[in-house]
Amino acid sequence: TRSMLILTRTTNDQIPTLVGISKAAFDSDVAVGASTAGGPPEYDSAEWHVEMMNQGHLFTATVEGTIVGGAILFEDENNPSFMYVGRIFISPRFFRKGYGMELMKQVEAINPNVTMWCLDTPVWNQRTNNFYKKIGYTEKNRDEETIFYQKGSL
Repeated sequence: TRSMLILTRTTNDQIPTLVGISKAAFDSDVAVGASTAGGPPEYDSAEWHVEMMNQGHLFTATVEGTIVGGAILFEDENNPSFMYVGRIFISPRFFRKGYGMELMKQVEAINPNVTMWCLDTPVWNQRTNNFYKKIGYTEKNRDEETIFYQKGSL
């Protein structure tokens, strides 16, 4: 049986590892449609991840004490039932093992009051688009660059 993924608030000592994983995960998108290695704004910035941690948005995913990925979550200050998933990332070393699905289950489990989840992902990224549909997100709308998904209702 697979070990359970645990999602906790990020601590300072986890930042270097998380930033490395974020960089590796987003840079790997060249394999699924990105024109160049790269990622969302500040994906490789330790300072930005520290800021997200200090604001309570950054979470670390571990399996048996090993950091496998992270999540950045933004709750709606005016509506505790609404959560925006800013980004999730899994180390390429742990791709295709179910940890992305497990991470999203934990995201939902630690936020039992949330009934509406929203996120977006680039149009070109087949991996993330397939993943979000597979775990129950539906396309709300899109523009030339981005597909906006939601799950649940308010």
